[in-house]
Amino acid sequence: MLGAQFCSEILFTKQVSLQNFDKIGMIVQNKIQKEELKPPFIKAVADIEKEIISVDCELHIDCAEELVREGSEWKNLWGFNIYPDASVDFISLINIRPASRNRSMEIQNPEIRQKIESIFQKLL
Repeated sequence: MLGAQFCSEILFTKQVSLQNFDKIGMIVQNKIQKEELKPPFIKAVADIEKEIISVDCELHIDCAEELVREGSEWKNLWGFNIYPDASVDFISLINIRPASRNRSMEIQNPEIRQKIESIFQKLL
């Protein structure tokens, strides 16, 4: 049990490598500079209800868990990827949700995709 607790603490103490913005864990608080977007891409998760994102996690689930620890609800979390040119795609394992009519890794609902793009653009 101690080993699992230790691994969990390591997982949640990962620091964001982007330099010029404030953060709580991996949660973005201020603007992201375009030149800080590193290749090939940065994994991110958006809370479409609170309009916040968590970035630069090893796995999308790491970003999602960080948001949940800060009070987000799983139903509002969607994974996406940010590329160095500031473009995004909407592909993540956490997006597979048959109960929400999303049966693939890519977000199918155009309203959710637009909401994520809007949240991201406010931080760029």
